[in-house]
Parts: sequence; structure tokens; C-alpha cells
Amino acid sequence: MTIHTLPVHLPLVDISRFHAGPAERERFIADLRKILHDHGFFYLTGHGVDPKLVADVIANSKRFFALPLEQKLEIEMVKSPHFRGYNRAGYERTRGQQDWREQLDINTEGTAVEIGPNTPAWKRLLGPNQWPAALPELKPLLLAYQAEVTRVGIDVLKAIAVALGQPEDAFAQIYEPQPSQLLKIIRYPGREVAETDQGVGAHKDGGFVTVLLQDTVPGLRVQTEDGVWLEAPPVPGTFVINTGELLELATNGFVRADVHDVIAPPAGVERFSVAFFLGSRYDATIPVIALPEELKREERGVTVDPLNPIFREVGQNHLKSRLRSHPDVARAHHADLLTPEQLAGEAVASAY
Repeated sequence: MTIHTLPVHLPLVDISRFHAGPAERERFIADLRKILHDHGFFYLTGHGVDPKLVADVIANSKRFFALPLEQKLEIEMVKSPHFRGYNRAGYERTRGQQDWREQLDINTEGTAVEIGPNTPAWKRLLGPNQWPAALPELKPLLLAYQAEVTRVGIDVLKAIAVALGQPEDAFAQIYEPQPSQLLKIIRYPGREVAETDQGVGAHKDGGFVTVLLQDTVPGLRVQTEDGVWLEAPPVPGTFVINTGELLELATNGFVRADVHDVIAPPAGVERFSVAFFLGSRYDATIPVIALPEELKREERGVTVDPLNPIFREVGQNHLKSRLRSHPDVARAHHADLLTPEQLAGEAVASAY
């Protein structure tokens, strides 16, 4: 197996320092505070996730994507009104353009809610996952991994709260008792399959934090505040953490939610990753945190993108994202939420 080596420009954060003695914890918090303001992206070490679990998730992800297409299509996302299941490469969109990756999306296991005329639209997101009959071991494995990265994400979120001058549990009021737990296993085919170099187009993540596991092939890039693109290659034993729009909203822009993308790998090469997006409860509204005065002076305000408006109502924000990213599912199950242009599949670049 080839490990691709590229310069590492992003900082490394050892989360075990957060649980060390008072002096070390204080130094860690100071370091993290600067990173949150300057980067929004970092490599995480000291997270305590079993390397065997990580290896099993990567190996079984590869087994899933190696299944015959017809077996993967048995759980195609368009069959799920809850946006769960398998997507072929080119079936998800970022800013209106096709993303060249195939993936399996799961979220918190649940049951569907009966939707009436007065039911909030975001409740359509609640429901069961779809699992491949040909690979029954995938369900318990991914749910175990989902639980572990939820633990990691909440640990990071607690450290972020302290770095912002807040109690550890400052965000618990908007993620307890059940945060959003979107997990994607992802395969990027090489350029001989991809019609463009867009593995995933430039975007910000919408949740609290993303916990990204990369296999061995690079492709992730991060855009700095001044527009420079930095490579974020795989570093064994780490996760890549990035802060999302919920934290940018909650801190009036003190915490960065960086734009990032993935470049499709070269011809004959495939790239695998596992992305976990920790978000708030769907029924929550994101408050603005009263930061200490020395941090408040560094607030930058929330970035406004006319093609991707951000709502403080979490469920509305998440549903908007799913409808934009998966127009086939939106038209199949949620036509009443779409404009006539979206229903016709027209004006995609501006609508999505």
C-alpha cells in the first residue's frame, strides 16, 4: 500500500491535552482558540479511537463499493424520503455541479414520522437507514463507528466551548438528547470515470464539526481566508476536523467555517474516505454566544453566500442542504417543497 506524502500545512491538535492537568489544559485551550480563529481545520490526535475499528471501517467500505452495481442500487437513495442510502458518482451536486464520488449515507437510526399539513418540513428527515443485504456486517460496524466519532465530536465541541470562554456543556442545550449524526462512506473514482476534476465542489460544512477519516490517497484541499488553497493529505492515526457553519453562526464569525473541496484522483487511482458530520438537534435554533470581550473584538461576522443562505433554524438548514444536494430525491419525495424550475430540473446552477 502506498502512503502519499505531501507537506502538511494544517495544525495538529492532541485532544488528550484537554484532559491533562490544569496547566497543560490551559496551554491547549490557548492553542486551540488561535486555531479556531485562523484555520477552522486541523488534524486530531489523541482521540482514543481503536485503530482496528478504523481499519475495519475502511476495509468494509471498500467491500461495499466493490459489490455489483445492482446490489448497491437495491438501497439507492432515491428510494428513501429521508435521504439515506447509496448514490452513484455524479448524483450529488455542490453549487449546481456534479460531484464525482459514490457514497453511502446513513444518519441516526430511527422511525419515520407521519407527515401532516402542520408538521414541520424537517421532520421528513427522520427515519430508518438503508443497509445492503449483501453485506450484513456493515450495519453493526458503521453504527459502532458512528457512536465513536460522535463521542470524539462532542469531546472536540466541549474543548471548543472552553476555548470560547464558555462552560464545557455550552452547546449541549442544542444537541442533547440527540444530535444529527450524518455519516458517509465515500469512494472517488479516477479521472477515467470522472467527467471533471470535481470530487466534491467548494463548500462549507453545515454542522458543528466534521470528523473526517482519510485512507491513503490525497485530494482534500482547504481555502484560507486570503484565498490560498492548502493540501490536506492523509496523516496516519489522525482525523481531519473542521468547524462548520453552526459554529460560525454561534460565534458571529469568530470561529471559521472554511471552504474546502476534493479533487478527483488521477486515472487508475481511487480514493476512499469516511466523513462524519456532527450537528445540532433538528428542532434547535442556533443562538449567538456572548463571547468574552477580547474574543468579541475578533468577530468577523457571518459569511453570506447568495447561492447558499444559512438559517439559524437547524432543521430548515439541514433540509435545505439535502434538497439542494440530492435533486432526484427531492423531486421523487418532496415535490411540494420545490419551485417549478426545480421540479423540471431546470436552472440547476442557480437553484442548487
